[in-house]
Amino acid sequence: MNTRSVSLAGMALVSLGTVVVASCSDLPSQANSGDVADKSAPSSSPPFDREDKGTFDEPWAMAFEPGTNNLFVTLKKGEITFLRPDGTRGTVSGVPEVDYGGQGGLGDFRFAPDYESSHAVYLSWAEAGDGDTRGAAVARATMLCGTQTSCELRDLRVIWRQSSKVTGRGHYSHRIAFSPDGEYLFIASGDRQKKDPAQDLSNNLGTIVRLLPDGTPASGNPFAERGGVSRQIWSYGHRNILGLGFDKDGQLWDLEHGPQGGDELNLVTEGGNYGWPNVSNGVNYGGGAIPDHSPDDDYLPPAEWWDPVIAPGDMMFYSGALFPDWQGDAVIAGLASEALVLVRINGTAAKEQARYPMGARMRALAQAPDGAIWAAEDGPEAHLWRLTPVDVPANAD
Repeated sequence: MNTRSVSLAGMALVSLGTVVVASCSDLPSQANSGDVADKSAPSSSPPFDREDKGTFDEPWAMAFEPGTNNLFVTLKKGEITFLRPDGTRGTVSGVPEVDYGGQGGLGDFRFAPDYESSHAVYLSWAEAGDGDTRGAAVARATMLCGTQTSCELRDLRVIWRQSSKVTGRGHYSHRIAFSPDGEYLFIASGDRQKKDPAQDLSNNLGTIVRLLPDGTPASGNPFAERGGVSRQIWSYGHRNILGLGFDKDGQLWDLEHGPQGGDELNLVTEGGNYGWPNVSNGVNYGGGAIPDHSPDDDYLPPAEWWDPVIAPGDMMFYSGALFPDWQGDAVIAGLASEALVLVRINGTAAKEQARYPMGARMRALAQAPDGAIWAAEDGPEAHLWRLTPVDVPANAD
């Protein structure tokens, strides 16, 4: 595969103005939202070079296989492919049928903490229900690779579902994260553009759930005494979570699309209510005020928020050696903002530090074993970029 290395060290900064972009709309027919992207926000000259690693059709999530440099990529229409270090690509069979359309399709992909011995993987997708309904599902499977370019998912078993399935094709969220000790599985469950269920603990829409790796509710969850699906819930009052992960101190954070304005980065705490749809630092689509977060309400405010929005596609916490100044920081893929957004984490506080223009909607991120950052664009013919510090050889491993 041919590659081309592009140096961004001397990129001229251009004020593009504030524009209206389709990035996470409340309209069920839209794949993304009608948010205002803050393209006029101060940007920084990127401290990285980028190497083109080819194109993919609607990538959504990426993960490096433990013990190898193989990068696995989910494609929204329902395929999993992987890129080997030599540039060849492989395929994964046994992927479940997905309900593709709007924001729906194949979603996240994660290797189990004990993958090197268990070969277990976890994946999420939008699943059709009865009538015109859908919901997110998460499964565990065993992945076995018969050749260097072919793997198979075996014994796939659904371990979690959004309850209940509803109409529409938006706000699935279905991000997956394991606790640092590998004991707990956290899943983001969006509000499915239905708003009010996010404040109703009798369902799991608009929540983050905490499970054991086999999908059973973890003991000690804050609403377990209510029984039923409430036994899963760790936090609630969420809208559309597109980033979920643990920082270097073992704290869980989520990154959410707000309505028209008000994207949020939240420090997620046990039993926390994050206010949607009762409060938001944004407004309803087409107008209509929503009360802002305030110190005297009963909701947890975001640690950092954006209005105009960044329209997040993914988030990762950087821990590698190639970008030492970024260690412990959150790196965010921006859709409408067409940028990588760097957020400094200081204990329980968070603040945007820099915004690096990428010239395209950015969907997915992964940190390679060598500390390079891999960033995938959004949509068809989406470029995959390997980011390394300026003046570091593109083929350094």
